[in-house]
Formats: sequence, structure tokens, C-alpha cells
Amino acid sequence: MNWLGWALLSAFFAALTAILGKIGVADMNPNLATAIRTTVILVFTWGIALCTSDRSDWTALAPRSGFFLVASGLMTGLSWLCYFRALKLGDVSKVAPVDKLSVALAIILAVIFLGERVKTQEAIGAALIILGVVVMVK
Repeated sequence: MNWLGWALLSAFFAALTAILGKIGVADMNPNLATAIRTTVILVFTWGIALCTSDRSDWTALAPRSGFFLVASGLMTGLSWLCYFRALKLGDVSKVAPVDKLSVALAIILAVIFLGERVKTQEAIGAALIILGVVVMVK
């Protein structure tokens, strides 16, 4: 399967995350809900990593890569805490689109920090995402 297939599966599972998360967080503290969800993810992903990694994968981990993966993990944790709090307080139909502003923000940050070039259609797509969020949350 190519990148598009994996990305579509990611979008599908992210959509289910919103629905299942909204139901799960309804009667509990959203931070506890995030901790439970994160524990499941931790066990699940370590199981996959241990089953699919070679010893060379572990020894090839550079300190720079480790630093950025830890930083990325912290950002993911902050994102999830905010997301579950938003789900607790708001409707999925409003929270999920605002969360997807991350797509447009990631494009902007990739240009600034990674020097990526954005094609016209990508810039238009990011602008439409922003516009779509504005329309959906009004």
C-alpha cells in the first residue's frame, strides 16, 4: 500500500477516535480519559515495535532523532489533552474540524522550519481548510 492508502486509513481511524472519544469522555475527567487512551496506545505500539524491529533499528537511533521524537511525543500529548478537553466541552462536529487546522498549520510550519516549498494547489488547499473550519464553527 502506498502513502495515500495509509493516510486514508489514518483519517478513518482519526474520525473513529473522535466519535469513540466523545462517548468515552462524556462522564469522566478528560485528563484521565487521555491517560487511559494513551496507555492503550503505549502498549499497542510497543507491541508492534517489538515484533517488527531488528536490533539494528535500536542501535541506529541517533541522539538528535531521539530528542525530536521525544519533543514530538510531548506535542502529541499536549494535543490529546486539549482535544479531549474540547470533546468534553463541545460537539464533535465543531471540535474535529478545528483540530484539522493542524493540516494547514503543519504546511505553514514546514515552509518556515523545514524550507519546504508549497505549490499553488497546496496553498489553495490549506486556505480552503481554514475557510472550511471558519464556516463549520460559526
